[in-house]
Amino acid sequence: MTRGRSGAGAWWRHRREDLLALARQEHPLYVYDAASLDAAAAAVRGLAAVDRSFYAVKANCHPGVLARFRQAGLGFECVSLPELEHLRAHFPDLPGERLLFTPNFAPREEYARAWEMGAWVTLDSLHPFRTWPDLCAGREVFLRLDPGIGRGHHPHVRTAGAQSKFGIAPDELDDAARLAAACGARVVGLHAHTGSGIRTSEAWAETAEFLSAAATRFPGVRILDLGGGLGVPERPSQSRLDLAAVDATLRHFKESHPGLELWLEPGRFLVAAAGVLLARVVQVKSKGDVIFVGLETGMNSLIRPALYGAYHPIVNLTRLDQPATLTAHVVGPICETGDILGRSRRLAPSEEGDVFLIANAGAYGRVMSSWYNLRPPAGERVLEAALSPPL
Repeated sequence: MTRGRSGAGAWWRHRREDLLALARQEHPLYVYDAASLDAAAAAVRGLAAVDRSFYAVKANCHPGVLARFRQAGLGFECVSLPELEHLRAHFPDLPGERLLFTPNFAPREEYARAWEMGAWVTLDSLHPFRTWPDLCAGREVFLRLDPGIGRGHHPHVRTAGAQSKFGIAPDELDDAARLAAACGARVVGLHAHTGSGIRTSEAWAETAEFLSAAATRFPGVRILDLGGGLGVPERPSQSRLDLAAVDATLRHFKESHPGLELWLEPGRFLVAAAGVLLARVVQVKSKGDVIFVGLETGMNSLIRPALYGAYHPIVNLTRLDQPATLTAHVVGPICETGDILGRSRRLAPSEEGDVFLIANAGAYGRVMSSWYNLRPPAGERVLEAALSPPL
């Protein structure tokens, strides 16, 4: 495996002057690198064993990001009606077959509207069959199953197992088959997603084996949706997911299951490394031996460190070429002790007005932001080969 791309080879090191120019125009600011988005999409499209890939819109719904992935030929996985409507608003001619709706505890009207749009629809429980048989009658549906074991970088993102709210339990499969037949629904696909941040190449083939075994109860199944969760290294020392190894394990699976299509739903893998958050230093403060570098934004723009304990590389972009001789906590202005973006980071000596860059911030950043303390979250820009006006 190769190492993570937050070090000397990171795209933002080569676009430093462009980023500083953007930060002079607007700050705080998320910036997404178009070339990195395109490269990630090409890597996913290069998986020979995967028949279709749907970008998980919840990771980053910026129209410029979505446009790159539409151009790359990806479909879009949505977990809410507003996400579906967001796509239709920006791409009114997008075919329904490129939309995959995989909600959790959604109301009846969202399922109805998704089918009206022509989207593929996944049921996460037996409630629709039992309570809305008229809505399901004559429909092609996917069922989301719980394989019983969750994976991922934090308990909050492990989406399988007895304590997870997601999916239909294995002991409900016979009931699922009976109820689907009773209301006239055709189960054409099975889906499972075990979590986010998985960096072991065998995980998706194991999911495929689980789903193929479950498919014996549903003779109409022709598609296995293996979910997402393709891991992204957070620290420079961590290894990147070996996509070639993932592809090899899935090709081996397909050799023994030639009649089944395999789908994926990558999200963070496609956008995390492409995004950075730029923010200016507002104060530097010492309390005993502890130094705090305070930025103009914090958990209101990027909540992942507070919510998941996530690690994001942080540098002083203004003084990128200077030695990192300062050890400090990097914090935001929000009235929460947990508003810490990075602990005990080695930085160049910093002062008010310096521009800091927080890397690997393209996924679950702006989409999870808030107006807490009535502080506005960071804006957004897509960085093309040459600077252009904001979208």
